[in-house]
Amino acid sequence: MQLELNEQQKMIQKMVREFAEKEVAPIAAELDEKEEYPIKTLEKMSKLGLLGVIIPQEYGGAGLDTISYEIVVEEISRKCASTGVVTSVHNSLAAWPIMKYGTEEQKKKYLPILAKGEKIGAFAATEPNAGSDLGAMATTAVLKGDKYIINGDKTFITSGPVAGIIIIFAVTDKEAGAKGISAFIVESDMKGYKVGSIFEKLGINASQTSELIFENMEVPKENLLGAEGDGFKIALKTLDGGRIGIAAQAVGIAQAALDESIEYSKQRQQFGRPIAKFQAIQWMIADMATSIEAARLLVLNAAYKKDQGSGRYSKEAAMAKLFASETAMDAVLKAVQIHGGYGYTKEYTVERLFRDAKITEIYEGTSEVQRMVIAGSLLR
Repeated sequence: MQLELNEQQKMIQKMVREFAEKEVAPIAAELDEKEEYPIKTLEKMSKLGLLGVIIPQEYGGAGLDTISYEIVVEEISRKCASTGVVTSVHNSLAAWPIMKYGTEEQKKKYLPILAKGEKIGAFAATEPNAGSDLGAMATTAVLKGDKYIINGDKTFITSGPVAGIIIIFAVTDKEAGAKGISAFIVESDMKGYKVGSIFEKLGINASQTSELIFENMEVPKENLLGAEGDGFKIALKTLDGGRIGIAAQAVGIAQAALDESIEYSKQRQQFGRPIAKFQAIQWMIADMATSIEAARLLVLNAAYKKDQGSGRYSKEAAMAKLFASETAMDAVLKAVQIHGGYGYTKEYTVERLFRDAKITEIYEGTSEVQRMVIAGSLLR
């Protein structure tokens, strides 16, 4: 693996960084405070091809690699973690499974819509009693004639209130356990589809999160993704890629914490000199920078392994997500400490970063689940 980005990837990084500085950063705090979905930002991102980063050009996307996708998510998350996770879910959890498992008809129908940002994508697997244990899901899908009738509810769905195209999972064979789960492409205007409670959260407040409720929802037979019984496999492989996105989000949050800490420590005067002159502050910043660089390299490694297409990358994705998310939490803790009392106020960005970071250790597999995946790959 080459540790240096190629010229195209550097151009993408520069373009997205400039966009994030100009369009994302100025409104991030306001969106967080109002819990307002970043729809205008997403519209601007769609014009730059950022909502179709990984979608092939033949379906209207940019057709870029996973490393480029990781760069996009990191740079956007560096200024607004809410917009970063929406970008990640839209690309990796909604578009990718259609790219990988969809029929040609499904690809032609849905990928151009996602690439243009005409509809936002979402991924609905988690249920009130089936989070880490997806095999315990209770949502059912029964084939009647040319339609599946789906009943159940999903929870903690990123972009749930606004999503137009959703990858959902339901049990089609109750006797088969995890092998009886199937995947479907659902549109929010289908009969029987309903948005449930919208959650008030600690962080990433501009990325609206909700329940989705299905009451005799009618889904055309041709919207089955893959074959019946493939759902569990599709979910796990999709989450592998999604974890790379969340790891990139975590790196972006951590980098923002470091940026803010360096700037503040140079300006804040105590005992007649900037606090950056004190060894205690220097060591915190040194530790933050070292861990962030290590996390970024783990994310790049996972993205590189995925792009090779020569085998599974579950372990690499889990390692990246585990280390990057825990690095983000450590970085924001240090950033708040460096800022002292000011770091505990909404006047400074690190307060929002502190709230945003925690979720990276939870969604798309908790840190405990990542350790299970890593250990399982090493001990099998």
